[in-house]
Amino acid sequence: MSLIAGSYEKFIWGFKLKPLKHSSDGKTLTLTQLFSYPSHIGPVTCAASCGPAAASGSSDDTIHLYDLHSAASLGSLHDHSATITSLCFYTPSSLSFPRNLISAAADGSVCIFDADPFVHLTTLWPHKKAVNDLAVHPSGKLALTVGRDQCLAMLNLVRGRRSFFCRMGKEATLVKYDLNGENFFMVIGDKIGVHAAEDARLLFELESRKKVLCAAPGESGLLLTGGEDCNITAWDTKSGKAAYCIEDAHSTRVKGIVALSRNDGTTNTDDPYLVASASSDGVIRVWDVRMAAKENPYPLAEAETKSRLTCLAGSSLKSIKRPQMGNSGTKEEPDSKMEVS
Repeated sequence: MSLIAGSYEKFIWGFKLKPLKHSSDGKTLTLTQLFSYPSHIGPVTCAASCGPAAASGSSDDTIHLYDLHSAASLGSLHDHSATITSLCFYTPSSLSFPRNLISAAADGSVCIFDADPFVHLTTLWPHKKAVNDLAVHPSGKLALTVGRDQCLAMLNLVRGRRSFFCRMGKEATLVKYDLNGENFFMVIGDKIGVHAAEDARLLFELESRKKVLCAAPGESGLLLTGGEDCNITAWDTKSGKAAYCIEDAHSTRVKGIVALSRNDGTTNTDDPYLVASASSDGVIRVWDVRMAAKENPYPLAEAETKSRLTCLAGSSLKSIKRPQMGNSGTKEEPDSKMEVS
């Protein structure tokens, strides 16, 4: 499994999660640095990864692409004219490499790309102000977006148009589908709304102690969140209660969270409980959220980047297929490697 993190200092960091055979401090995993790369000319605002493919967005209006398996830069996409605010890959269950990349920007636009090769397909304008976040349905046919115009929009990705638009009266900062696509979650401040995907009705509302800054759906009906309370909380979305909470998981606010799973066809009952988190002080940690029941929970692995991290993404490296660039972006030379620090 691999992790990719972006920072305010314009760097992209790559790590591989490996088992640790011997440790004196109780850690059972290790985060091995793959690369650190000054990818953008502005702060990195978002990141996404799937299999060997990864992408980062920045305030420099560009999307940069990477091959995690070879630690190579694949080039950049220049189809937005505003800060990139959200990135999401869509991968059919039958494939190990993403089929599409969907991106959102601060001017209210959403771009859809073919991912093999990376070619711009179309641009939609679902919002009048900045798009805060987007989520793609597991079927790949629909996507949800929330924006600074205090609206929720549904996009038909098959026809390439907006199919639904709703003014909520409050600004949602995050939107996520659960893993089976039956429900979706919207974050407004310190509150997390659980909605039915079929008709968007509110099923129940979860309330965090402070503002939620990141969220990720997990297996077994869990929703993982982090934010200004410096905690990692695993919510049981079936009962509407907090299943686990790691208090003071970081010393500063949690900026990124990833639910880790093996995703390679094997079964491991521990996988649904593994979570990676990144904080604004540059620390990345991997946890078993069930450790919350212990008096002093400790991370299974930890890495220090010494930078102000802004986002975190993760995936399983289960394919070595190298993605290609299309006509919509600039391509690096095949041997171009990201600088390892």
